[in-house]
Amino acid sequence: MTHHGSRFILLPLGLILICVMGCWSSTQQEVVVYTALDSEFSAPIIEQFTTGSGLKPLPVYDAESTKTVGLFQRIRQEKSRPRCDVFWNNEILHTILLEREGLLQPYRVPTAERVREGYRSQTDSWTGFAARARVLLVNTELLPVAADRPTSIRDLADPRWRQQTAFARPFFGTTKTHFLVLFQQWGQERSQQFFTELRRNAIMVDGNKQVALAVARGQVAFGLTDTDDAIVEMEQGAPVVIVFPDQHTEGIGTLFIPNTVALIRGGPNPKQGKRLIDFLISDTTERLLAEGASAQFPVLDGSTKSRLYPQGDLRWMDVDFEAVADTSEDGMELLVEIFHESD
Repeated sequence: MTHHGSRFILLPLGLILICVMGCWSSTQQEVVVYTALDSEFSAPIIEQFTTGSGLKPLPVYDAESTKTVGLFQRIRQEKSRPRCDVFWNNEILHTILLEREGLLQPYRVPTAERVREGYRSQTDSWTGFAARARVLLVNTELLPVAADRPTSIRDLADPRWRQQTAFARPFFGTTKTHFLVLFQQWGQERSQQFFTELRRNAIMVDGNKQVALAVARGQVAFGLTDTDDAIVEMEQGAPVVIVFPDQHTEGIGTLFIPNTVALIRGGPNPKQGKRLIDFLISDTTERLLAEGASAQFPVLDGSTKSRLYPQGDLRWMDVDFEAVADTSEDGMELLVEIFHESD
């Protein structure tokens, strides 16, 4: 009786143990990544990581309308019980804000010394990679002579181009970041003058994609947009050319805004999260994004150049993104004051 009873008890315990171990093993192979980069660009990278690592990334994407801000708020809301291991952001300022709120776990990637200066946290809380350039997209039918084309972002506010240029509303995305960078570098007075002239002179549209479309369709002569939106119009055969602005001797250089990746403090799978971060901050990922549809620009020294890289040297704007974050609140107040549209 005792013998059969023991077998009756041990069998379920054995099954329970196997089940628990199986669940534990499955969970330990997972890594949850929140990514603001469009799935068409980020999914192939994640799939390649899966193939090479044997781990199971669980990507969480956000709606196009909320994008980075939605994921940023979600991480903040989950801070008492994080569900995310890795935050793959398609910009930088919101990542810095998470760092300042203590929500990121410092982690120094093996390739840290190769990351371009200014594109890595001094505390190793985040690391940049695969940047987009802020460029002028020019319609070559409206401006067929190269010497007549704009060379600087200041040309957007030049009265000779009145109502012939376009830019995106600067309340979100890379246009917001770009204008906050200008505010930090130029100061209140000069920024206010430029933004006021820009608002008076140029056409403000919903986003960078709409800027690129307006240029491609000949609705404006040129506009300020991102390389990933510009290249779409180029490769669809539109009469457009990309100009990297402010490359002349006295120019400030072209602004490059990187993707950033960070480990979430208290996330469920930090070990697996670190492996994913190592993969993202690698020559493999830089090459895939540089040669891929979005033609991004590597931040790792020595990596493959973007297929959009122009002939000759390319001057990057010297930016202290931490300082930009410091002045971002004042900068946003000015942007709202100048660019807000009353109903």
